[in-house]
Amino acid sequence: MSSRDCILVVDDNPESLRFLVDTLEAEGMDVLIARSGEAMLEALAHASPDLVLMDAVMPGMSGLDATRAIKRNARTAHIPVIFMTGLTDPEHVVAALETGGVDYVRKPVVVDELLARMRVHLANARASYRSRLALGRAGRSLAAVDREGALIWCTPQAESLFVRIDPAWEAGGSALPAGIAPAQLRALAEPGHSGSITLSLAGTEIELALAPSDQPGEILFRITEVGEASKVDVLLRQTGLTRREAEVLLWVSYGKTNRTVSEILGISPRTVNKHLEQVFKKLGVETRAAATAIAVRMISE
Repeated sequence: MSSRDCILVVDDNPESLRFLVDTLEAEGMDVLIARSGEAMLEALAHASPDLVLMDAVMPGMSGLDATRAIKRNARTAHIPVIFMTGLTDPEHVVAALETGGVDYVRKPVVVDELLARMRVHLANARASYRSRLALGRAGRSLAAVDREGALIWCTPQAESLFVRIDPAWEAGGSALPAGIAPAQLRALAEPGHSGSITLSLAGTEIELALAPSDQPGEILFRITEVGEASKVDVLLRQTGLTRREAEVLLWVSYGKTNRTVSEILGISPRTVNKHLEQVFKKLGVETRAAATAIAVRMISE
């Protein structure tokens, strides 16, 4: 377990808090505490822990309601939640896990068992984060929703596209952009569905296609601009460019600056410039204007 793991402990019992803080700090972890569901939400507004230990039964906002709030927020939905409960009825355990918790331990907590479960879920969370980071760096527009259609996470490319089709949309929430209905995404996952739908939003035609996911209860979908994707394919067929270089060339041909292209594609302006250097080299030109002329000619043929 990493010495820098940050754990948020949510419990209204001072003795339980003291015991857990001492135990986790002895394992070399950073520990944040909250004595209520409301205090937990305030803590999450300023910090991003690697895992939450959640007391299931608390006055005010219960641990179950607090976990639902965590999972509704795209910024925090990836954080694993382990419940601590003195309840023994299976229905209580099921209810806790249905809120999005990944595991539970019974009170009084057995330290070795708790630490073993934490190690597993921290490792799983890190692996999942690395996978999503890799997808973002690969330039893919992907987003995931739960079975109710609430947004769980999306890559930077998908965020940029969502803002363009719905300027009022805000990253970090659970809402989808206007025009994309949760029912449409749920339908994608239904047996016998073709696996894709096409929508026209704010003058942009997009295709939503189902993508494989290894997370239970998650619907993962890929977002593609239909018109832009076909133009990129034309450039790929007629040049020796990579797909990313072709995407950069396409947006440059639209008169976009490096910074704007970087925001659209979710990469840094410096990376855009490096791609452009390769584009110029492969096309045998020295200026943006010359590269644009070649791109416009290819697309219009």
